[in-house]
Amino acid sequence: MTNVAILGYGVVGSGVSEVIRRNRENIRIKAGDEISVKYILDIRDFPDSPDRDLIVFDPDVIFNDPEVSIVVETIGGTGAAYEFTMRALKSRKHVVTSNKELVAAYGPELLQTARENGVNYLFEASVGGGIPIIRPLNQCLAANEISSITGILNGTTNYILTQMKKKGEDYTNALREAQKNGYAEANPAADIDGFDACRKIAILSSIAYNEFVDYRGIYTEGIKNITIEDMVYADEMGAVIKLVALSRRENDRIFARVSPVVLPKSSPLANVEDEFNAIVVKGDAVGDAMFYGRGAGKLPTASAVVADIIDIVRHPGDIGRNNWVRNGNNNLVDIDDTETRMFVRMKAKDPSRAKEMAQNAFGGVEFVRTGKINDENEIAFTTENMKEGRFKRILSDVRNSEAISDITSVLRIFEEK
Repeated sequence: MTNVAILGYGVVGSGVSEVIRRNRENIRIKAGDEISVKYILDIRDFPDSPDRDLIVFDPDVIFNDPEVSIVVETIGGTGAAYEFTMRALKSRKHVVTSNKELVAAYGPELLQTARENGVNYLFEASVGGGIPIIRPLNQCLAANEISSITGILNGTTNYILTQMKKKGEDYTNALREAQKNGYAEANPAADIDGFDACRKIAILSSIAYNEFVDYRGIYTEGIKNITIEDMVYADEMGAVIKLVALSRRENDRIFARVSPVVLPKSSPLANVEDEFNAIVVKGDAVGDAMFYGRGAGKLPTASAVVADIIDIVRHPGDIGRNNWVRNGNNNLVDIDDTETRMFVRMKAKDPSRAKEMAQNAFGGVEFVRTGKINDENEIAFTTENMKEGRFKRILSDVRNSEAISDITSVLRIFEEK
């Protein structure tokens, strides 16, 4: 029998215990051994839980028990989670986690500690919930040179943007509905500001490109400024608006970004709606491979955690599967040095003069018109492809023009590379 200890009895931790209990026989067959939860560490008591007899309050009970070979960390954050993970690895216990924040911040150190102690640190559930993506990157696509990863990696923001598009709700009401339906936290900042997707694309990039990508250097922008009017213009352009995380190899460096984009409806990501996630991996041999499914939730995430546990039990000697090395120099391309097309909306005091100024300032602009917005002072256009640093300088000059009263929206236009 393989004994497991769970650290943290929240949504994911309780889900892991439920999946192991519910599917015990099927898991035994696939793992080649029975898997049992021996302890659950938490600071709270759960008298009405089916796992109440497993709850312990002293971590020493777990770390000093030689019968516990796998520790599941579902505490979250980088405080106690880091301390307990390090302690487990140094006690020669495998660790499985869903904690994307911890993996993104301390992945190199934790993976190295795992290797030094002959155990594994696995984190399939840290990206994409129940979508299998990390194992395919490590195994199924291992023969490929990965050139790019593009994805909708956050179910909360995707749900909000879907409601805005389908129901015509503004951002505030769509967020309120997401919270009501359990798709957004009471404090949704990590999701709506793009930080959750940023950590996920950092993890995927580190695996794909065989070097640590620090999420703190990734340009990240959220969805709070997206409006219904932006949605209307995107539809006129044959596109939708999505929060897209992407990374790609550019010579010896890596470009990574998280931001809302105007995404053509021809893109396979355009039809990914509600709380679903999708990830497109481009390899030199396989071409485009797409992974799709529910990106969050108690049981989908728990499913990925338990899959890692089964993998460890089935392959006890297979250790050190990832090796991320911290690069002393920043290996990320500066956002100002990247090229893109932009969609711009502005309010004009003098529309004809403002259009002329936009053409002169940005070069080959294409104006976008829609009969659904009846405002003669509204001007919208797309720019030609240019470096972001140059675009920002031009936009700053345009903003100060007497012909312009306000810049109401600036969005990147997504184009396949």
